[in-house]
Amino acid sequence: MRGFMERILIELLGITAGTFTTTSFIPQLVKILKTKSARDLSLVMFVVFTIGILLWLIYGILTASLAIIFANSITLVIASTILLLKIKYDRTVNER
Repeated sequence: MRGFMERILIELLGITAGTFTTTSFIPQLVKILKTKSARDLSLVMFVVFTIGILLWLIYGILTASLAIIFANSITLVIASTILLLKIKYDRTVNER
């Protein structure tokens, strides 16, 4: 029973950590949506970051880690949205 409870607590720790790191991107997404600008964000950084999150998600699936799957699924959606908005708004500025 002790090993089971330890695994539960470790998984909860991972989910809590994932929740904090995932939600940290929400203010950036809100700011981009409000200002309709992502000019100050690095496109290369967000491409690399999004690929990294996708790889973490695959890793989580392969290792059946709920914390990694949970956090990286949501982060992938947020990061992909930020990336697409970055591309959209940069293209809009360049067309002017």
